[in-house]
This record gives sequence, C-alpha cells and structure tokens, in this order.
Amino acid sequence: MTYKVVTQLTENQILELVDLFKNEFWSQKRLHRDVVKMLNASDILIGLVDENEQLIGFARVLTDFVYRATIYDVMIKSTHRQKGLGAQLFDAVINHPQLSEVEFVALYCLPEMMPFYQRWGFTDEIGELHLMYRGQKIPQEVQNDYQP
Repeated sequence: MTYKVVTQLTENQILELVDLFKNEFWSQKRLHRDVVKMLNASDILIGLVDENEQLIGFARVLTDFVYRATIYDVMIKSTHRQKGLGAQLFDAVINHPQLSEVEFVALYCLPEMMPFYQRWGFTDEIGELHLMYRGQKIPQEVQNDYQP
C-alpha cells in the first residue's frame, strides 16, 4: 500500500484526526471544535494518508521558523503501526523545508519512545534545563510519566 504526506487536512480527515486522538491516552478528551481551533493555530501540519485519502498518521509543529520549533501529537493509527510509517511521518516533519534552518527543535515523549526519536538526533541530555508546567492539573495516568 502506498502512503503520501499531506500538509492540509480535509474536513473528513479532521474527523479522522479526532478519532485518532480518542485512541491515545494523552488526547482522549479532545473535541472536534477544539481540534479545529488547534489546527488553525498550528504552524505546520503533516498528515500521512492512504490511497483512499484516509488519515493514518499525524504530527504538528509550533515554531517561529528561526530559533525554536516544538513537535506535537506524533501518532500513527493503531492498525498501521509496526510498518515503518512512523519513520515516514517523522521524516516528513524533520525534513520540512520551513524547519531546515530552525536552531532548536524539541518534542515531548514517553521514555519508551526515546530510541525512536534518537534516530533523528534527539536527546534528553539538555544540561540544566527543566520542563516546567502551568495549566490544568495533569491527569494521573500522565502525571507519573512527568515525575523526575
């Protein structure tokens, strides 16, 4: 099966994205209206679609296009995992022309995903920097993953 990268989502693909979010522990409560708002405020969108234009992968980036970029929401539909599609999706993100000169690219991931991202040069060895958080209370199932 052939998959292609898209940088805009159709209305149907947005609905499929909401379904993808419902299957991830960190995004189960996302609502369609909020996802639309999020997409409109994101700087770069990368979707991976099958030959029927069905969305099977997604990632997004917030960036100033010079100094900083942060990658969010990297995911592949559960039925399509272990086929190398995550690497195809992430290659499209990392090699996006608008990110080629960005000084520092960051992302958040669970410990078990670190080897995946290390293939692209990501590291958790960032000296004395610490992730700080402000906002709604972190859900318990996520909170354990953010404990030092």
